[in-house]
Amino acid sequence: MKAQVFRGVNQLSYEDLPIPELAADEVLVQVKVVGLCQSDIKKIRYPLYDPPRIFGHETAGVIAAVGNEVTDWAVGQRVVVMHHIPCMHCAYCLNENYSMCHVYKTVTTTAGFLPSGGGFADYVKVPGHIVRHGGLIPIPEGVSFEQASFVEPTNCCLKAVKKAAIAPGQTVLITGAGPIGLMFIMLVNHFGARAIATDLLPSRIAKAMDVGAEAAFDARDPDLVGKIHGLTGGLGVDVSLLAVPSDKAFFQALDCTRKGGKILFFAEFPDEVEIPLNPNVLYRREIDLLGSYSSSYRLQALSCDLVFNQRIDVNALISDRYGLADLATAVEQAVAPTPETYKILIYPGQLTRA
Repeated sequence: MKAQVFRGVNQLSYEDLPIPELAADEVLVQVKVVGLCQSDIKKIRYPLYDPPRIFGHETAGVIAAVGNEVTDWAVGQRVVVMHHIPCMHCAYCLNENYSMCHVYKTVTTTAGFLPSGGGFADYVKVPGHIVRHGGLIPIPEGVSFEQASFVEPTNCCLKAVKKAAIAPGQTVLITGAGPIGLMFIMLVNHFGARAIATDLLPSRIAKAMDVGAEAAFDARDPDLVGKIHGLTGGLGVDVSLLAVPSDKAFFQALDCTRKGGKILFFAEFPDEVEIPLNPNVLYRREIDLLGSYSSSYRLQALSCDLVFNQRIDVNALISDRYGLADLATAVEQAVAPTPETYKILIYPGQLTRA
């Protein structure tokens, strides 16, 4: 099979590898589509992990083989592969902090080498723990592989929306109108709140309006705070979702968030970034600072419902499609996006819509 092997920082090697061998309780999935995630890009471009590895985790495909102890799955079934499944019995899981669970954090799906997701390959092996505990999700008839590949990123965004307790009638500021920010707009609308977006690119500002934002502004607008307060009766927004790792965006959000409101960090900042903050600002205005990392096992069924029943339009997020052989080019485009770059999908095998 073919795979894109991470051989070092910014070094992807398109290689022939053996198809992974299955243990008795494992499943082999032929990858049809895999989304290119910002976390994949960071792992490729920065010295975070030792090579060799095969990344990729927003995976949809077809079951190609099953171990002889697997009874609930059959060759030919179309599935989404979830690369994170918690243990459900540690202190974190019992407190519903599933993404802090050691088993959850230890990625075990693999196309070879140290397990690292494995979606950037023709085939990925799904271990027994994930097979048995909800990590394979059947794709309903009428749902494309492209659409199904959005289940995992939808879960991540949905977790943030739920953690911020976004409710009908609220107004939400979303900083950044890339694929994640656009999905936030869709989810905010779905739950009955109003979305206001900011970005630096005129095309993304326009796209934010296209997918349902009530208003969208250039983040450099000197009257941004005044405009947002004008849209909220002078109060400010109820919740701000930071979908870009920018300290400037944080301080804008702080200025735009009402007393008693919430600011949620969704984008991962570089480790060296520090944000100086007078704690009295939080104390006197009763601002809640929140963080949301990765997905929630409890929200998996709702994420599937949102995607499979087209309650959000994930098709509107797709801008580019690349064959697996061109993964490096796709990464470069994601790092230096054109005005029309949103979600990039990768196709092992022949590049065709799935």
